[in-house]
Amino acid sequence: MKTPRTRGSEIKRAWHLVDAQDRPLGRVASQVARLLMRKHKPCYEPHLDTGDFVVVINAQKVYVQERKRLQKIYYRHSGYPGGLKAAPLGDMLARKPEEVLRIAVRGMLPKNSLGRQMLRKLKVYGGPSHPHEAQGPQPLAL
Repeated sequence: MKTPRTRGSEIKRAWHLVDAQDRPLGRVASQVARLLMRKHKPCYEPHLDTGDFVVVINAQKVYVQERKRLQKIYYRHSGYPGGLKAAPLGDMLARKPEEVLRIAVRGMLPKNSLGRQMLRKLKVYGGPSHPHEAQGPQPLAL
């Protein structure tokens, strides 16, 4: 007896709504990564992008310990000599809270073109409103 494999044409994608308010950053990121990879369903295929769409709201109100806000540093480089820039987590949360959550989820996805494809289905918003009401995302209790 053969195990039935999922085909790309058989994939039905759902929309999930995650409220990140007062929830730990790592917990939210790991649950979102599971949904993007569709590891919560029995039809998971490691070589296919079978995951669902995820809308995260209230990213600016995610819970991070005060010590972590000061000690965790995000680095980026412009490519030019002396072009290394550093920003603490507290500053990033104040300026770009969506980017903090996106970086955390990206680190939990596969490091290849499949992971980049999964990350495109993640929609993160700093406040409580989002433009995806027409898709009817189902609220998810983490």
